Amino acid sequence: MSLLQRTIKQIFPQDTEARDTAKERLDNLAIPHWALGDLMDLSLDLAGITRTITPQMKKKAIVTMAGDHGVVAENVSKYPSEVTPQMVYNFVSGGAGINALSRQAGAEIFVVDMGVAADLKELAEKGKILNKKVGLGTDNIAVGPAMSRTMATRAIESGIDIADELAQSYDVFGTGDMGIGNTTPSTAIAAVCTKQNVEALTGRGTGLDDAQLAHKVEVVKRAIEVNKPDVKDGVDILAKVGGFEIGGLAGLILGAAANRKPVVIDGFISTAAALIAYTIEPFVKDFLIFSHRSVEPGHKAMQEHLGCKKPLLDLNFRLGEGTGAAVAMNLVEGAVAILTEVATFEEAAVAVADK
Repeated sequence: MSLLQRTIKQIFPQDTEARDTAKERLDNLAIPHWALGDLMDLSLDLAGITRTITPQMKKKAIVTMAGDHGVVAENVSKYPSEVTPQMVYNFVSGGAGINALSRQAGAEIFVVDMGVAADLKELAEKGKILNKKVGLGTDNIAVGPAMSRTMATRAIESGIDIADELAQSYDVFGTGDMGIGNTTPSTAIAAVCTKQNVEALTGRGTGLDDAQLAHKVEVVKRAIEVNKPDVKDGVDILAKVGGFEIGGLAGLILGAAANRKPVVIDGFISTAAALIAYTIEPFVKDFLIFSHRSVEPGHKAMQEHLGCKKPLLDLNFRLGEGTGAAVAMNLVEGAVAILTEVATFEEAAVAVADK
């Protein structure tokens, strides 16, 4: 049995007994009923995920996966692929947006080379990044599949490996990405999985003008038509129109669910990875915490397909890297504090109002 198959068999829904116990406590906190709204809903989820009403969320890991995309040859981005390795070096030096926000949240960043089109062996040998390189960028999805099915499985299983390793020491995971051109495969994944039209899902990415946006729509449509991914097969979708970092993140999500760890999903690219993971094993939905809603127009449809009507935040983010996940980590800790630190009416000796 493969690692992917073994991992799928370890994924189960949230624990209903823990949720019920948490609900009873939250119903009796010394505050007006459910006065902390969505954070209390998150408290319930954390109890169900971890199978306890005293979960720990102090040790936070944000995994930022990087990969390049052959579809950049179609001029779907305002930046060249050379920016991807440059940004990896920026992550390592601590100067990126994700570095600043992770420091604020008290989270540790793990940068992973899933398929950057550059030699980053020196960084890996120095322990600055994790080397899980599947290839030097994907092939151009506008003319054929992004990768072979074997490569897609390897990308997913690399993410599972990382989740299994980090689960020994960390309480909660956050997802992040870096890859010039990756909104194009993510849009293709969104279109395949949600079955909504490409025009409604396609955004401006790095800042495309109207003509460039129209061209990007045509490239996404061509990629789907040329490759004809199987909507019921997450590995096939990834292989046909995905990316190495998207596959790695899908594996991280599957591994988190198998280890009963909550995983805070960042933006558009991370949600594409969640769609792949969900298509492979629908129970992963119970372990997803949606940090924010990106300005990318397809993000809302993707989240709703995964059962999220309202993410924790809506701050007009469109950076990726894991920045939204880092900001939302503060709310995850807040939800735990509500469940574990706020006294009940009985504990606080506060008279209960007549119902």
